[in-house]
Amino acid sequence: MSADWHSHLRQSAQARHEAHRWRQRRVHRQDAQRLDMAGNDYLGLAADPRLAEAAADGARRFGAGARASHLVTGHSTVHEALEEALARLTGRPRALLFSTGYMANLGVIQALCDSGVHLLQDRLNHASLIDGARLSGARSRRYHHNDLDDLARLLDRVPDASRRLVISDGVFSMDGDCADVDGLAELSRRHGAWLMIDDAHGIGVLGENGDGSVGRRLGCERVPVLVGTLGKALGTAGAFVAGDDALIEHLIQFARPYIYTTALPPPVAAATLQSLEIVASEPERRRHLDGLIARFRREATSLKLPLMASATPIQPILLGDEQRTLDWASTLEDAGIRVGAIRPPTVPAGASRLRVTLSAAHDDHDIDRLLEALLTCQKQESATCIGASR
Repeated sequence: MSADWHSHLRQSAQARHEAHRWRQRRVHRQDAQRLDMAGNDYLGLAADPRLAEAAADGARRFGAGARASHLVTGHSTVHEALEEALARLTGRPRALLFSTGYMANLGVIQALCDSGVHLLQDRLNHASLIDGARLSGARSRRYHHNDLDDLARLLDRVPDASRRLVISDGVFSMDGDCADVDGLAELSRRHGAWLMIDDAHGIGVLGENGDGSVGRRLGCERVPVLVGTLGKALGTAGAFVAGDDALIEHLIQFARPYIYTTALPPPVAAATLQSLEIVASEPERRRHLDGLIARFRREATSLKLPLMASATPIQPILLGDEQRTLDWASTLEDAGIRVGAIRPPTVPAGASRLRVTLSAAHDDHDIDRLLEALLTCQKQESATCIGASR
């Protein structure tokens, strides 16, 4: 008799409910009175009317969809123009578009790795990098977060004849801190390893030109594989890999998530080209964002909020307890502010946090609203503790 699939689904759901970790989607509607401090629209471009008009023009010129994969008939002039613009942004010879960041990371790792590769990556890397390693067949180890000494120890154990690939996020999505890319590049060079950086949360935000934590500063010789997404600071959707000609040609030939999927919709590519023009011509967006980050951290520190060490738009407030995190998020929601309530398994047990994200679309009044709501959370919690002690 075959196994009962519905029983399996019920048991899985029950276990998730009992752990108080059941996830629910919410339908978010545009509301001028509600602050979005949960998303990744770091430069405030997702709702920019210039991007909407560029997308509409792209749809009129090229159609709503790409119709086929890049290697069939899906690769149009607007895709080619976007790849060239992304290569210029990152200071690399070429770039290759992927439909999502998840697919880009899976595609790179799958195309580069096999059982003869030793893959070493940061313990806090994005799930797509962890999954890519699992699917690749490579011998994979994870070093302690941002610990170059631990990475060096693991690299020393790799046989001399083996190919080595070191992988790290540029900006870590849940902690908001940055990798020591220079240190990783030097350590990789000394051990004959390639370095891959997923700069999803750095592109558009970091760097003098918005070129990220790697960008033009570190070329292909030091960071051979650079991944970035279009759906965060650039405000659209999709992803890219930038590198030299040999890398890009290899991915075109062997990266299955690139080969076997429909190309990025042309309107999205057209909107992203417009976004890149804005990133280049309006550096004041980044300066404004940097000012908001500095002010929030200064004021939050004075309130003794448990901030984590981040100088990026990702500003986690480490609360530890899962229910406490949900309670604070609910209070903020009541105040018209959306933040991410991040719990295990996304973060380790005991490391639940509010993931506050700041944007160039915010202003000082928005920061005041956030700080006032966080102060309310503290007061409510204090009152509850006093009441419980009586």
